[in-house]
Amino acid sequence: MGRQTLPPDEVIVVDDGSVDSTVEVARQAGVKVVSQAHSGPAAARNLGARSAHAQADLILFTDSDCEPGPDWVRFLSQPFADEKVVGVKGTYLTRQREWAARLVQQEYEAKYERMSRQASIDFIDTYSAAYRRDIFLKNGGFDAAFPVPSVEDQEFSFRLSRKGYRLVFAREACVYHHHDRSLHEYIKRKYGIGYWKAFMLGWLPEKTFSDSHTLPSQRWQILLLGLVILFTALGIAWPDFFWIASSCLLLFIVTGVPFLLQVWRRDRGVVWAVPVMLVCRAAALGCGLAAGFLFPPSSRHKPSAGLLISQRLVKRMMDVLGSAAGLVVSLPVLVIASIAIKLDSPGPVFFLQERCGENGRPFRIVKLRTMRLNAEKEVQEVLDMNHLDGPVFKIKEDPRVTRVGRLLRRFSLDEIPQFWNVLRGEMSLVGPRPEEVWVVARYDDLQRLRLLVKPGMTGPMQVSGRGDLDLAARLELEMDYIYHYSLRKDLDILLRTPQAVLSARGAY
Repeated sequence: MGRQTLPPDEVIVVDDGSVDSTVEVARQAGVKVVSQAHSGPAAARNLGARSAHAQADLILFTDSDCEPGPDWVRFLSQPFADEKVVGVKGTYLTRQREWAARLVQQEYEAKYERMSRQASIDFIDTYSAAYRRDIFLKNGGFDAAFPVPSVEDQEFSFRLSRKGYRLVFAREACVYHHHDRSLHEYIKRKYGIGYWKAFMLGWLPEKTFSDSHTLPSQRWQILLLGLVILFTALGIAWPDFFWIASSCLLLFIVTGVPFLLQVWRRDRGVVWAVPVMLVCRAAALGCGLAAGFLFPPSSRHKPSAGLLISQRLVKRMMDVLGSAAGLVVSLPVLVIASIAIKLDSPGPVFFLQERCGENGRPFRIVKLRTMRLNAEKEVQEVLDMNHLDGPVFKIKEDPRVTRVGRLLRRFSLDEIPQFWNVLRGEMSLVGPRPEEVWVVARYDDLQRLRLLVKPGMTGPMQVSGRGDLDLAARLELEMDYIYHYSLRKDLDILLRTPQAVLSARGAY
């Protein structure tokens, strides 16, 4: 660390019950040492974060087997100039010449190339990582339910991204590392990742399908190799299944071609080992996942908020059917309302606005226009008329609303076009209401829990007072909905919505 072009304010070494000379070496180097009984890497990193001096804004992490490059601190810190950024991920390099280590580096390079194309990411591992310290501590740090180095760092970054926090990738923030030196080491590590990932997916099921780090081909290869094995076994008794097994094997080979070409361009000396690596990776991860689901670790973790995969599938089916029917049934109302809007004031019929969706992802919500043209530019002029406290924006007698607009808002008819947002998967029929991006930017950490699920056309707020509720009341209702989600709860809210609309309580 002494060779850094931007020296850190403080260096902390956490001794997790070591039995070698770690503590002595660290103290001789003049760095701060904190110790704990062996509790695992998650607890050790958390202790280090808590031990940093109170004025520390950023905390940077690397592992004991890593050597940061001379510009590591500078490149890892630079993205925080954007106040919206709360976490940064760096990269691995290696000086090793073993074929296995070189292939591992190429595997990481493929993932880095994918992440470089993304403005925001959801995946940070601690070999080269940085967080805003206050956000890190407010969210409890890494989960100590992971007793060994595994996916505890992934899990934390997933948790933050679900709340809409911005995490970014800094490719230049490099650390040198000793990768797996043999196929045996590689298989063992991948099996462990698969095992603990199964544990994590118990409370973050949506990460089964995608994240910003894992290549989609890797997921397909796990599935396809499993199908090859299954249909080959069946083919022993029923030979026709060999054709299916062969087809799956062909698809497996096709998914590996992009990586093969990458290795050919960058390190031709290890191209021969790519097929071996892809098969071993899929087999090790697949076996680890299977073992994790069938024989989970004894440690218990309280599931975080969110929907199970089965609940997501049922809810999505209900959204598709409900929104499609809603668009058809409401078409006459949309035609009449459109004519009234055009006759009442100049401007377009529909109003598009950027809102925050699930995990803070922005999308363009569609509404019938209820305000005069260019009303958004007058926000600052009416901001002091807001009758609610905190990051909630509601005006009872908003002077920007047109005559037809007041009628449309009175019966929530301006929300009808949002059936299109539901059909597209940006919203759900039921959920927290989507807020504007600038409003969400003012949320504190607790308020960001609203972003854990898709926003809804209707929801617990709409049937319990709508605009009359302050953010604390909204949050209480919506957290109860998120933490205790059920299909029955959705149906109950849908059935109560017509009465809430007709009563016009809180409709502004």
